[in-house]
Amino acid sequence: MGLFGSDREKEQSAEIPSPEGLPPDVVVSPDIRRAQRVPPGQSRTRKWPVLDASGPPAIDLAKWRFRMAGLVNREAEWTWREFLGLPRVRVFADFHCVTRWSRLGNLWEGVSTRELLERSGGASPEARYAMVRGYDRGWTTNLPIEHFLAEDALVAILHDGEPIAAEHGGPARLIVPRLYAWKSAKWIAAVELMAGDRPGFWESNGYHMRGDPWTEERHGGA
Repeated sequence: MGLFGSDREKEQSAEIPSPEGLPPDVVVSPDIRRAQRVPPGQSRTRKWPVLDASGPPAIDLAKWRFRMAGLVNREAEWTWREFLGLPRVRVFADFHCVTRWSRLGNLWEGVSTRELLERSGGASPEARYAMVRGYDRGWTTNLPIEHFLAEDALVAILHDGEPIAAEHGGPARLIVPRLYAWKSAKWIAAVELMAGDRPGFWESNGYHMRGDPWTEERHGGA
């Protein structure tokens, strides 16, 4: 991974953002309710560091497509315009990078993964894992289906009320708040549901297959 800087316009105040006062329709990630919101080995950052292996890909929204495939009952694909027309959710969640920084209190907006699966006819009974593919040179990451379909998981297009910048994964990125952020694939292009687990890019290079920040599943392990 290479560190390319930080988004200073997104710098937070010293006060840790709280879900208090949010509209009732906002989904609050369960980890927000923890007495200690920073996982072991992490430190809070008030900025939003830009961290990626090789920089953002060039994406033409006129050609952008997002696809649900694999062990779904009906493969589905959306153009950017069609995706923008899908029902949206908002999720208030913390964000934990495996490189040991955490950005607390992010408000994401987009389409829930449950909504996307429903529009794909649901999952086959044998589906147990998801492989997520990005537009960045065939990048992939894997995760258990229960994390992919968690209530607070979504394909986000807005962050704190603004479009997600390209360096942070825009126009659309997966957000799975309860796993390390490398599982929240930037520049999302497709999701394949699978019966068996198999490693994605970083997992093939020594990262953990699951990536739970609360048990420090950074490297190795199934």
